[in-house]
Amino acid sequence: MSEIENMNEMLLMRREKLSELINNGKNPYLVEKFEYTHHSIDIKDRFEELDGQKVTIAGRIMSRRGHGKVSFVDLQDSQGKIQIFIKFNLIGEEAYNELALYDIGDIIGVSGDVFKTKAGEISVRAEKILLMSKSLQILPEKFHGLKDQDLRYRQRYVDLIVNPEVKETFILRTKIIKAIREYLDERDFLEVETPILNTIAGGANARPFITHHNTLDLDMYLRIANELYLKRLIVGGFEKVYEMGRMFRNEGMSPKHNPEYTMIELYQAYADYEDIMELTENLVSYVAEKTLGTLKINYQGRDIDLTPPWRRLDMADAVKEYVGVDFSTIDTDEEAIAIGKAKGLEIKEGMTRGHIINELFEEFCEAHLIQPTFITGHPVEVSPLAKRNPEDPRKTNRFEAFINTWELANAFSELNDPIDQRGRFEDQVKQKDLGDDEAHPMDDDFINAIEVGLPPTGGLGIGIDRLVMILTNQPSIRDVLLFPTMKPLDD
Repeated sequence: MSEIENMNEMLLMRREKLSELINNGKNPYLVEKFEYTHHSIDIKDRFEELDGQKVTIAGRIMSRRGHGKVSFVDLQDSQGKIQIFIKFNLIGEEAYNELALYDIGDIIGVSGDVFKTKAGEISVRAEKILLMSKSLQILPEKFHGLKDQDLRYRQRYVDLIVNPEVKETFILRTKIIKAIREYLDERDFLEVETPILNTIAGGANARPFITHHNTLDLDMYLRIANELYLKRLIVGGFEKVYEMGRMFRNEGMSPKHNPEYTMIELYQAYADYEDIMELTENLVSYVAEKTLGTLKINYQGRDIDLTPPWRRLDMADAVKEYVGVDFSTIDTDEEAIAIGKAKGLEIKEGMTRGHIINELFEEFCEAHLIQPTFITGHPVEVSPLAKRNPEDPRKTNRFEAFINTWELANAFSELNDPIDQRGRFEDQVKQKDLGDDEAHPMDDDFINAIEVGLPPTGGLGIGIDRLVMILTNQPSIRDVLLFPTMKPLDD
C-alpha cells in the first residue's frame, strides 16, 4: 500500500470514529462552551498550592499512550503542555472505552485533581473528559514536526500547534507593538486612522496595487504610505499623531519584503529631523529593553548594540568611506554619471548627480551598516517630501536608520514650502513620464493643504516587520507575519 493510500485510510478511520461518536449521541461539535479554571503553566508553577486540588483544563491531545486500564495523554493548551492521567476505575468503563475513538489533535476538556506521578511529573488525574472537537486531519509526526518551510507558512495553524517556539515569536511581536504604542502614548502622541483606499498613491516612491470602485467607476489604490494624510492632520491643528497599520506595495518579494506589511508613521509639529532621530533611537531602545530586557542582541550570529546614541553618517561621506569617491569635488551631472558608469551602475535617462550618489550608496555602502546608523544628507532628487538643507540645497534634512544592513526607518524635516513641493511633484511626474513606475504622482489637494499652512514638522516611518525580525532573531519576514503572501498551489 502506498503512503498516499495509507494516509487516506487513516483519514477515513478518523471520520469513521466521528460517525460512531455521533451514533452514540456524543457529537463533539454540539459542545458550545467549556469553562476551564486553569492553564497548564498555572498548574506547574503553582503545584505546591494546587497539589490535590480540583482543576478543569482544556486543550489539544498531542500524544497518548496506554497500559491496560491506565492511559496517559499529553494535553497542549495556549501556554504549554501537561500530562493527563486516565484510569479505568476513575472515569468509568464507558468513558474509558470511548478513548479508543480519540486521536492526536482532538480537543478535550478535563476535570480532575492535581498530583505528581512516581516519575515526578506534575499531572492531572482525570475524573471527567469531554471531547469538544474531532480532528479529521493528521498532525505532523511528533519528532519530525512540520519542517517544510513553505507548508509552515501556508498552514500556520498547524505550524503554531506543532512548533511552540513559533507562537512565542508572535507573542513577542504583540509585546513589541504594544511597547511602541506605550512609548508614543506616554509622550502625548495621538493614534489615528487614515484611509487605506486612496485615489492617489502618494506618500512614497513605490508601485501600488490598483483596484476599482464600481459605484464611482473610479480606479483606486491600496495605500503605499499614510504620510500625506497624517500631514494634513498636522495642518488641521494636531501636534503629535501616529498610525500603525498595513501598507501595500506591488513589488518584489524577498526575505525582507512582503506585498503587505506593517508600518508606523508619526509626525510632530515644531520638531526637526534631529529631534526625530533622537526619538527613533530612544523608541527602539525602549522597546528592546521592555520586551527583551537588553540592548545588546544577536541577530543571526551578528552582535548588535542598540544603545543610543547611534552613529550619524552623511550619505556622501559614506560613499567616500566605502566607495572611495569624494563628491565634494564633483559638481556636475556629467562628472557624476561618468563615475557611475565606471562603477558599473545602470545609467537611466534623467539621472543626476544626486541620483548617482544615492545609487552608489545603495549598491556599495548599505552592506557595511550592521550597527545602528543614521544616514543623513539624502539628495533632493530622491527625497520629494523633505526640506532642503539650507547650507547645501542639493541635500535634504532627512535620515534613514540602518540596522543589520537594512533600512529600518525613514524620516525628515517635512517640506512645508508649497511652491517647492509643487516643483518637486512636477519633477516626479517627469520621471514617471520617463518610465519610473515608482515616481510620486501630483497631489493637488496635498499642495492645497500645505498652502493653508503646515508648521515646521518632523516625520518618521518605521518598518515594524523588520524591527520584529531583528528583535526576535528571525531570518525572514515570513517568520514574523502570521499569514504571509503566498502563491496559490496548483490545483
